[in-house]
Amino acid sequence: QVQLVESGGGLVQAGGTQRLSCAASGRIFGINVMGWYRQTPGNQRELVATITSGGTTNYADSVKGRFTISRDNAKNTVYLQMNSLKFEDTAVYYCNYYSYGFNYWGQGTQVTVSS
Repeated sequence: QVQLVESGGGLVQAGGTQRLSCAASGRIFGINVMGWYRQTPGNQRELVATITSGGTTNYADSVKGRFTISRDNAKNTVYLQMNSLKFEDTAVYYCNYYSYGFNYWGQGTQVTVSS
């Protein structure tokens, strides 16, 4: 069992920055993928960014160049640095852990970008 605890959400002005953190605990496998997804009312959850335990990253086109995903394997923690935030980035952000066919999700944290 893996649990993911997110922190760092909140209200930010357009053009501002926000940093999200997600700490994983439990039965963590060394080879895994962690990432961030987001969801707005009426829409499906969409990928924001992922990072493998080896450091390979993947970003949605909508956030490329503005967001940076990183991880600290020793702490089993993944981060999302969000810069130049837009109103369209407003969503509930969910942390994800995947390994060997198992998916785990964080509780979700609200990021609201005001205009």
